Amino acid sequence: MCGIIGYKGPENASEIIFTGLKRLEYRGYDSWGIAAKKDRGLFSLKRAEKLGEFEGKLPETHTAIGHSRWATHGGVSERNAHPHLSCDGNIAVVHNGIIENYQELRKYLMSKGHLFSSDTDTEVIAHLIEDYAKAHPFRESVLKAIEHLRGSYAIVAIKADEDEVIGARKDSPLVVGIGDGECFLASDVPAFIDHTKKVVFLGDEEMAVLNNGAEFYDVVTGKEIEKEATEVEWDAEQASKGEFEHYMIKEISEQKDSLLRAVAHEDKTLMDIADQINNAFGVFFVACGSSYHAALTASYIFSKITKKHINVVYASEFPYYEDFLTERTLMIPISQSGETADVMAAVKTAKKKGTKILSIVNVMGSSLMRASHSCLLMNSGPEIGVLSTKTYTSQVALLTMLAYACVGKLKEGKELVRKAAEAAEELTSAESRIKIVELASKLHKEEHMFSIGRGVSYPTALEAALKVKEVAYVNCLGFCGGEAKHGSIALVYDGMPCLVFSPSDETKADILSNAMELKARGAYIIGVSPENNETFDCHIKVPDVGDGNAIVDIIPVQLFSYYLAKLRGCDPDKPKHLAKAVTVR
Repeated sequence: MCGIIGYKGPENASEIIFTGLKRLEYRGYDSWGIAAKKDRGLFSLKRAEKLGEFEGKLPETHTAIGHSRWATHGGVSERNAHPHLSCDGNIAVVHNGIIENYQELRKYLMSKGHLFSSDTDTEVIAHLIEDYAKAHPFRESVLKAIEHLRGSYAIVAIKADEDEVIGARKDSPLVVGIGDGECFLASDVPAFIDHTKKVVFLGDEEMAVLNNGAEFYDVVTGKEIEKEATEVEWDAEQASKGEFEHYMIKEISEQKDSLLRAVAHEDKTLMDIADQINNAFGVFFVACGSSYHAALTASYIFSKITKKHINVVYASEFPYYEDFLTERTLMIPISQSGETADVMAAVKTAKKKGTKILSIVNVMGSSLMRASHSCLLMNSGPEIGVLSTKTYTSQVALLTMLAYACVGKLKEGKELVRKAAEAAEELTSAESRIKIVELASKLHKEEHMFSIGRGVSYPTALEAALKVKEVAYVNCLGFCGGEAKHGSIALVYDGMPCLVFSPSDETKADILSNAMELKARGAYIIGVSPENNETFDCHIKVPDVGDGNAIVDIIPVQLFSYYLAKLRGCDPDKPKHLAKAVTVR
């Protein structure tokens, strides 16, 4: 959830940390802070505000750590912001994750005379390191402190009288950047991508020590280990907003390119995965949030194209399905970040049963990628906006192509996605946005909406509802059209907006009938369809691309949600209470 970064090198560490934290705000923006080595002590600054509101000065230094917070333990306040310091102020720690036994550790440390100044779980780490540092070197003190921690952590720590920056991880991401005479530690690559593309992804229970380079250790044994560096394929320009006002609109606009990158996967790679699906004894798509909606969409497409049943399960619920798993089962976890805690817990459950793991993920070197037997990278490019947009359509595209590959029609599936990519360009054009902006202007004061679809459009309706809820804070209820009269229709009031997904397929007659039922009770019907219909009060025209409709139909609602958020005074890139990578359960 939170964003952390550390730096050691010849440049001004404070400026690098501050800029890096801005790049990590999608991971958390409740509060932030920096600790830096200054003279023979530590300088610490913490703020319960957005980074952009800071107008003060930071000290010149060559060693520093920083943190942008998404609150879990303790409210949003300056005292709970990171970094957290030891009693003597000589040790500073930033942390992402949850220390499950922090209350027990806190009582133990207080009994030894330690004084606490926050309500967080993180602060116990600084005091534990301090306790061991009385008799042990800094590096050894960190290892000994970690032995006491139960839960998840990515930790970066510095000490006033030591030159090292030390980081360690377990179930939370941490990556090392290796530059020219400088090194970085961060939650994610964008924090330092403008300095280096050479990275080392830390594995679980591994530690990195930055000094005149980077050394790596096994946390359990304390022994040094070898780690190979890789080079990320994207650059700082791709990770920046450029001419766009927000990352969200930038990433919505990039969907033609991201879909074409999905098509660019080698046929052999996709056919090998199709063979695994065909030969498995039971296939599970496992995901959360938008990725779950992509998986649910794919289950309809697989049913139609391959005549196969695919099990689709929320990652948080997957452990309760473990009795269905065998060594012949294929689990396909789907995640943009590859760090989602619920997905990683589901993977651990499956691996206990000997189930094969084939992940679909966007971030190279992520925890999910490393935990899987094999992996299909989305290649969508960096997605910085908290809300999934281009990675959602990439997931649907990849899963659609895999369905076609399972029946030996990969070429046809790829052509379908190419058509969807052209449609995405049309739907995100300036001309197409005019009507979306007009609709958002008309409805931005509404507090309730419906979103309905049938068949493969049902999960599209769910995803549309999620977008409206999470970025514009409008209570949008998504459900399959046939269920309206089984309860939800009771909520309809005069003028209530209702998104209706009506592609030119076998669901058209039924969904229009459902729309008419809602309209008869006063609903304002917004039809997302290739053709207008007298049922619609507003028509959003989308191209008809057959089995690719699920890819393109969501795009106008992504735009609608974005403009709705702006008109309601919401920040599309920093929706309240949300973070890009959900690394806590």
